[in-house]
Amino acid sequence: MGQGADTSGASFLRGLSVLITVAESGEARADSIATELGIPLSTVYRYLRTLRELDLVEERDRSYVPGWRLLELAGLDATRTRLVELGHSVLREISQATGETAVLTVRAGTRALCLRQVESHHPMRMAFRLGQLLPLYAGAGQRMLLAYAPAAVVQRVFEQPQWQTTDRTLPPAAILRELEQIRRSGYLVTHGELSEGAVAVAIPVFAGGEVVCSLTVAGPEIRCGPAWLSQARASLAAAGRRLAEVLDDPGCDSSTRGRPPA
Repeated sequence: MGQGADTSGASFLRGLSVLITVAESGEARADSIATELGIPLSTVYRYLRTLRELDLVEERDRSYVPGWRLLELAGLDATRTRLVELGHSVLREISQATGETAVLTVRAGTRALCLRQVESHHPMRMAFRLGQLLPLYAGAGQRMLLAYAPAAVVQRVFEQPQWQTTDRTLPPAAILRELEQIRRSGYLVTHGELSEGAVAVAIPVFAGGEVVCSLTVAGPEIRCGPAWLSQARASLAAAGRRLAEVLDDPGCDSSTRGRPPA
């Protein structure tokens, strides 16, 4: 019993050492971790696989970087903190312009996280829970994030056993073909993929050359036709540009920049 406890303790310390190495270096290859810690490469891969499943590390171009959960625990995800601070005013502007629910979503490993939301005033409306985790493959805002996710994340999403959320959820092959088109067009419209009878349109928001979130506006199909979709795209594009400007320039005031003169 004592020997088993010692073995478990040693294993825990090795796994923790792997995590610390990735956190301190910011980016590390498995072979360099094995060399630095004197651990067999196969063992390092086993620990990294577990840490990746917990979203504590993320694989990127054959290297490993701190995952969203580790950054969140460490308070190092400054961009996400800024999104929380700025999100409400941006979403309120979108919701007021379109009359529907506006949502700011970020990628959290192989899922999407609802970070901010401003609901429509209509009794019949779309609504999400703050902090709600959603599948990356279903819905406009979520699939927008999938289109810009690392290849390793995309592969893990397609390996998930449960897929269909409604009768209108696209199959994996169709989604895979669509990802390049999403990146080219810069927006995505979906119908009823998360909730029957709903329509959603989303755009990506870039900061520092990377997609940091998606902005989505969603409502019932019976109220949101072609004219609404056109207005929603324009509102999202304007709000997305302003948010990107503020994220790239912390000294910029999001309440005024990018607005036409009165």
